[in-house]
Amino acid sequence: MYYIGIDLGTSAVKLLLMDSEGGIRNIVSREYPLFFPHSGWSEQDPADWYEQTMDGMKELLGGFDKSKVAGIGFGGQMHGLVMLDKEDRVIRPAILWNDGRTVEECRYLNEVVGRERLSEYTANIAFAGFTAPKLLWVKEKEPQNFARIAKIMLPKDYIAYRLSGVHCTDVSDASGTLLFDVKNRTWSKEMCEICGVGEDVLPKCFESYEKVGTVLPVVAAELGIPESTVVAAGAGDNAAAAVGTATVGPNRCNISLGTSGTIFITTDHFGVDEHNALHSFAHADGNYHLMGCMLSAASCNKWWMDEIIGTKDYAGEQETIQKLGENPVYFLPYLMGERSPHNNPNARGTFIGMSMDTTRADMTQAVLEGVAFALRDSLEVAKALGIRLERTKICGGGARSPLWRKIIANVLGLKVDVIENEQGPALGGAMLAAVACGEYADVKEIADKVVKVVDTIEPEPELVAKYRERYQVFQELYPACEPVFDLMAQ
Repeated sequence: MYYIGIDLGTSAVKLLLMDSEGGIRNIVSREYPLFFPHSGWSEQDPADWYEQTMDGMKELLGGFDKSKVAGIGFGGQMHGLVMLDKEDRVIRPAILWNDGRTVEECRYLNEVVGRERLSEYTANIAFAGFTAPKLLWVKEKEPQNFARIAKIMLPKDYIAYRLSGVHCTDVSDASGTLLFDVKNRTWSKEMCEICGVGEDVLPKCFESYEKVGTVLPVVAAELGIPESTVVAAGAGDNAAAAVGTATVGPNRCNISLGTSGTIFITTDHFGVDEHNALHSFAHADGNYHLMGCMLSAASCNKWWMDEIIGTKDYAGEQETIQKLGENPVYFLPYLMGERSPHNNPNARGTFIGMSMDTTRADMTQAVLEGVAFALRDSLEVAKALGIRLERTKICGGGARSPLWRKIIANVLGLKVDVIENEQGPALGGAMLAAVACGEYADVKEIADKVVKVVDTIEPEPELVAKYRERYQVFQELYPACEPVFDLMAQ
C-alpha cells in the first residue's frame, strides 16, 4: 500500500509517497506566494495551499497504482490563524507563524492575564507567533471579521478539512495555539473565555496518529484514489519531523536547521520550565516534548552568503574555516527577533569582536557558531529540568553542511546522528498515516523500522572544552545588548 505525506511549509508544499516498508517512492514540491501587506506582517491565501496540494498529489501519483493509496497524513507550519465563516469560507488571508503584529496582544496576555495563569492553563506563555494573540488582534483590529468566525483552524488542518470534510486538528499543532491545555490534551475553557470564543469554534482534537475520516468522494474522484483512503490527523511540522527522524520515546533529541531552528526533546511525562523559556507541547507519539525555537537558523547563513558577501558557493566559503573553537568574532542570530529562550521580538542580529585582522572566514564561522550557541541556550534550560542527553538527530537544509554538524556536536557536546532519508515532516506525515491505517501498531514501531542512521559525528573533548569557554562569553552578549535592542525599537 501507499501513504502520502503532505508537508505544508511556508514557501511550498512538499508531497511524499511512501510504501508499506517505508520506502520513499516519489517526492514533489509546489510553491505558493507569501504576502507582506505591512512591515512585520506575513500572510498566505489558504486557497493557494489547497490548489497546489491537489495539483502536487496528481503529479506525485503519476505512474503509480492509485488504487493502492491507503492513507494521507500531514506535517505543516504551526501557529497560523485560518478563520472560516458559517459556510466554511475563508474570512481573510491566514496570519502566519512568522507574523509579528501581535506585540500588544502578547503584552496583554503575559502582563495583564499573567504568565503564571497562561502557564497554568496552557503550559506556555504568549509569543508573537502563537495563534491566540492573533485571534485577539483580529478581535480588536478587525471586529467585523471576528464576528463572522464560525471555525478556527491551523494551516495543515485546513487541507485536512478540504480533503475529508472534518474540522480537525492534532494535539501537537494545537499545543502551539495558546488555546490548548497541553497537560490534559484538551482545549482550555479559560483561554476560550479570554479570547472571546466558544469551544464550538475550535476543531475536534485527535492524536497525531489517529484517523479523522476518509477522503470526500469528490476528492477521491479528482485524484483517482479510493474513497476509503484514510485521512490521519498528522502533526505540526516539528513533531512530524521528529517522527520522520525517529525522535520518539523518552529522552530523544532532534535538531532542525531550517529557516527557523529547533531543538526538540522528547519526554514521557509532562513538564514546564519555571521561566517558560521552552515550549511544552504534546508530541505526535502520544507523549510530550520540550522545544526551543529560534526564528532564524539556516536563514542566517543564507542571509550572510546571499545578501552580504554575495555568493551561492556555501561549501566553498566553509572550506576556508580552519580553527574551530578559537574564533574571536561572535554573532547573535536574531535577524527576526527571537523566541526561545529570550522571547524578545526586538532582538536583532549582531556581530561583535571584530578587529582589523578579522577575515571573511571569521565572519562566516561566527554565523555558524552563533546558531549553535543559541541552540545550546535552549539545551541548557532542558538540562536544568534534569533532562540528560547523549545524542541528537539532525535535519533541515543546514544539516547538509559537514562543518556545521561538527560545530553543533562540539558546541552542544552531543553525538550527532545523520539519517539516511532526511525528508522531515513529509515523511513523518506519511508514517503517521500508516499507523492510522493499522499498517503499524504505533509510532515507535514504524520509526524503528523506517529510520536508518548512516553517520555519527562524535564530539572531540578538546574542542568541546574550547567551545565551553566561548559559550560562556556568548551567554553574556544578549543581556548586555537587550537594553540597546529595546531602545532601537522605540
